[in-house]
Amino acid sequence: MSTGLERFSINQMTVKQLSLPELVDICLELGVPGVGLWREPVRAYGVEAAAKLVRDAGLTVTTLCRGGFLTAIDPVERAEALGDNHAAIDEAAALGTDTLVLVSGGLPVGSKDLHGARERIADALAVLGPYAAERGVRLAIEPLHPMYAADRCVVSTLTQALDLAERFPAGQVGVTVDTYHIWWDDTAPEQIARAGAGGRIHTFQLADWTTPLPEGVLNGRGQIGDGSIDMREWKRYVEAAGYTGAIEVELFNDELWARDGREVLAETADRFVEHVIR
Repeated sequence: MSTGLERFSINQMTVKQLSLPELVDICLELGVPGVGLWREPVRAYGVEAAAKLVRDAGLTVTTLCRGGFLTAIDPVERAEALGDNHAAIDEAAALGTDTLVLVSGGLPVGSKDLHGARERIADALAVLGPYAAERGVRLAIEPLHPMYAADRCVVSTLTQALDLAERFPAGQVGVTVDTYHIWWDDTAPEQIARAGAGGRIHTFQLADWTTPLPEGVLNGRGQIGDGSIDMREWKRYVEAAGYTGAIEVELFNDELWARDGREVLAETADRFVEHVIR
């Protein structure tokens, strides 16, 4: 009998108040089949130990977040970024996920050159893409809402993400479709179709848009059903484009983090069924 959770994945950041063992236990209790993991808590627990924990529990690691931050101009900083991304790819492979999400990076201090920053991302992907493919990992460029362009991600639209990704084989580089970042863009549906036609939708993530945004805006991702985004509509877009994979809910939200983690995970699963599946 279907529970509606067959494609549901909970991103670890949604319930970051839970330890990794707690997250795994609650996923098993609630029938959640997938988890999207983050590098910092995984490293703190131990990559190999984390891999064994989720593997023994029978959970699917849908993504690892995050690589990227590839826009530096300084040669030393660029080398450090490439080294960190090589490590992220190795960690993804160890965890058994085929998808490493990339947040590309903002403008370097003192720079106003968006085009140059995007070209440096392409230069880095030319190095990282083959390395990832050799390890069974795909790189998923995530466009972030334009409010993050200066300090976090110069890739703001699916068009820009695909223009980068399509320079490389689909098995190396694709995109992340995240409702929070693209729901406002009336060109996004046709770009989802473009991504699907090229086999480049590597992950599909959900978060709602609620206002007012908090100070700093980073932790403003709303619980499913609380905001302005029609989740079923975006699910239809990605499915029409051929995507049949996991649907991951990734929320950065101080109010949710202040609550009991099990309660938040159970609520998120319920909201997923109510607002995405039914």
